[in-house]
Amino acid sequence: MSAPDLRRLSALTPARVRLQAGAGPTALPDLLRFQQDHAAARDAIHGQVDWDALTRDLDPLPALRVDSMATDRTTYLRRPDLGRQLAPHDLPRLDAPLQLVIGDGLSAPAVMAQGAGVVRALLACLPELAGRPVILAQGARVALGDAIGAATGAGMVLMLIGERPGLSVADSLGAYLTHAPRIGLRDNTRNCVSNIHPNGGLSHQAAAERLAWLVMQGRRIGATGIALKDESGGSALLPPQA
Repeated sequence: MSAPDLRRLSALTPARVRLQAGAGPTALPDLLRFQQDHAAARDAIHGQVDWDALTRDLDPLPALRVDSMATDRTTYLRRPDLGRQLAPHDLPRLDAPLQLVIGDGLSAPAVMAQGAGVVRALLACLPELAGRPVILAQGARVALGDAIGAATGAGMVLMLIGERPGLSVADSLGAYLTHAPRIGLRDNTRNCVSNIHPNGGLSHQAAAERLAWLVMQGRRIGATGIALKDESGGSALLPPQA
C-alpha cells in the first residue's frame, strides 16, 4: 500500500490501520500515543465504576445494586463464569416488560461516560422506562442480565455494559437485548448494539433509536437474537473527535 493510500485509509477511522514493520524506528509522537492508548485500555479493564456517582447521574430513576459471584476484579478477569452468576440478593419481583441493567463489564470508563446518557436517550424513545428502577451490576458479564431478568420477572432485559477496550477506544459501551431472560440462554438469543461512544461510534441517540426498534420488533415476534434481524436502518455515526 502506498503512503498516500495509507493516509487516506487512516483518515476514515480512529483505529491504527497498520504498523509498518521494517520501515525504521517508530516516530516518537506515534510511540507515545501508542503507549498512552495501551495504558488507557489497561486502566479501563482494571478500573472500578463509581456506582454512587452513576446513581446520581441516573436521578430521578431509582437504582438497585447487585453483584455477581466474582467478588473482586482479579477473580472477575480470571473466572468469566462467575461474572455470569448472580450473588445472593434481595431484588424485588418487578415484573417489568423491559428491565434495564447497567453492568461494569470490561470498561469502567465506558459505563461512567456513556451509561447515563444512553439511559436518558432511551427514556425519550421508550417512555415506559420512566420511573422504573435501573439495576446496577458489579462484576458483570453479559449473561448476568439473564439471571437478573429471571429473578425480577422481566419480559425483556436490556444490559448496558462496558466493552473490551481497544487501542483506539477505551470507553465503548455495548447493549444486549434478551427476550424472556432465564439462566442458561445462549448468546444467539440476544441482539447486540455495540460501539456506543463519541469517537466515531454510535451516538447515544442513534443507539437508543436502534434499541427501541429492536424492543418493539422483539415483542412483536416474541423473540430476540438470530430470529430478530436488525432492519432499523442506518443510524448516523458521530465524526471522530479531534
